[in-house]
Amino acid sequence: MSILYTTKATATGGRDGTASSEDGRLKVTLSTPKELGGNGAEGTNPEQLFAAGYSACFIGAMKFVAAQKKVKLADDTSVTATVGIGPRDDGKGFGLDVALAVSLPGIEAATAREIVDGAHIVCPYSEATRSNLKVRISIN
Repeated sequence: MSILYTTKATATGGRDGTASSEDGRLKVTLSTPKELGGNGAEGTNPEQLFAAGYSACFIGAMKFVAAQKKVKLADDTSVTATVGIGPRDDGKGFGLDVALAVSLPGIEAATAREIVDGAHIVCPYSEATRSNLKVRISIN
């Protein structure tokens, strides 16, 4: 694989700490949600960051697939990722539950399905999760 871009981010303090990218463009305070035993303080968490990253990346993948099909996506195309975390059924740790809700305004249903299916192949987040969890995708 030819690497086109590399970045680094460092977290300190775990779920109740901070994280930042090496270039300083990303600086976040982390906090554990009450549902996971935290105090729910202001801050974000790994699941929110994963949801935001997957959503943005999946739109990029859809744009790539759409361009190959000579279809222009509307500016208000969106992907909402719902990410849940909980104990795995095997009792050996935690796992993620992921659903993507895709909105492709102005795109005919069959074409939208082709774009989404193609994006799920192209998207590196989809590739990284493919053997580990089933990502549910709906088109609104």
